[in-house]
Amino acid sequence: MKNFVNTSVKRWFPAVRPFLCSGQRFSTVGETNRDGSEGGAGSKRLTEEASLYVHWPYCLRRCSYCNFNKYIPREDNHRVMTECLQRETETLLRLSQVSCITSVFFGGGTPSLAPPSSIAAVLESVSRQVTLPDQAEVSLEVNPTPAGMSKLEDYCQAGVNRFSIGVQSMQDADLEVLGRDHSSCQALQTIEEAQRLCPGRVSVDVMFGRPGQSVKSWEEELSELLKVCDDHVSLYQLTLERGTQLFKKVQRGDLTVPTEDQTAQMYQSARRFLQQRGFEQYEVSNFARNNAASLHNLSYWKGRQYIGVGPGAHGRFVPLGGGGVGREARTQTMEPDVWIREVQQRGHGTRRRMELSCVEVLEEVLVMGMRMTEGISHKHWELFSPQLSLRDVFGTSTRVRELLQNGQLILDDRSLGSPLLLGGSGLIGQRSTSFTGGTRNQSSSEM
Repeated sequence: MKNFVNTSVKRWFPAVRPFLCSGQRFSTVGETNRDGSEGGAGSKRLTEEASLYVHWPYCLRRCSYCNFNKYIPREDNHRVMTECLQRETETLLRLSQVSCITSVFFGGGTPSLAPPSSIAAVLESVSRQVTLPDQAEVSLEVNPTPAGMSKLEDYCQAGVNRFSIGVQSMQDADLEVLGRDHSSCQALQTIEEAQRLCPGRVSVDVMFGRPGQSVKSWEEELSELLKVCDDHVSLYQLTLERGTQLFKKVQRGDLTVPTEDQTAQMYQSARRFLQQRGFEQYEVSNFARNNAASLHNLSYWKGRQYIGVGPGAHGRFVPLGGGGVGREARTQTMEPDVWIREVQQRGHGTRRRMELSCVEVLEEVLVMGMRMTEGISHKHWELFSPQLSLRDVFGTSTRVRELLQNGQLILDDRSLGSPLLLGGSGLIGQRSTSFTGGTRNQSSSEM
């Protein structure tokens, strides 16, 4: 099923694109806003700060629904993978204008297969190049197996201070269908241990719309999970990806999945359950209480810079040279063995780099920002477009005015937002695989 936020933005963005392209100038490095502050995509904070995503590509097995960039290792090459992750981290930091990494996310793949010493080594490489504040959020995705749980304390010693646990289901039969290699009991044990080590900084991923699942069984499962989970929950609708084992079984009729109406009802009941237990929705798929929102993923949704390290990772940052004006989109080589050779030869495995136009940056700001329940504030938009306000852009198009009048968009004194999120009329949280490495929009499973 398509991501409704991205689809909605792409439907009305063409109506405002001509105005953005009509000769208006955007602030860049060295330019200032009317109040004297720096502005635009080149403002100091936007170029000197970034989050870091690190992709560990290996898994012991491939889940039946998964089409992410992951590989079953033929041999134990943890040492060479660690060395290359360190080298690429150092290279890309030097190529950027970044002086401070605000958060780090280790995703995959199964990063809980990585030795804790590998995690420590990458963080040390970051600290040698730039500032990594003591309070920076450092997250690691965990597969809740006994092996994963046994290393949690060592990961904390390595520098991790937040865990994202891939529970996916509390039903053992469903876990088997999904091809997961853990049980519900092991998931509960992992959650308990993670909470002991990082109280208030443990997220759980859970999936709905699974084969054979009903609204009633989902509500019962979620109710049990919320009795034991910490302060962050990420909900994802199972997406049938072409070419996966699960897709083939559904196509053959061996398995059936819930209808769109049923999955919409599951999503709405989950929102209600979570709200009743003190969770606040802050993004399409993400809920938190006690200020436990994922700072790393918020940096994506707010259009900030991020550096992607590892096979298939994506990044968005302003490089050194060329006046330091344009933000680049970078994609690293996907296949681990090829990526390793490239890093060993030239220090990084960047396969594709493309300078983004101001309009393309603004389109990304819109697509990502509309995922948040708070929408895109006027102040936030001004960081990227100091000379064209939200009202300038969205008040000029007849098509956009119709959407505003029909209640399909909201533009008020606070922000531009989606009534689908604010009003809850059927928006479904999707696990997007358009990136590797930053929710899983790029990398993180919460994104």
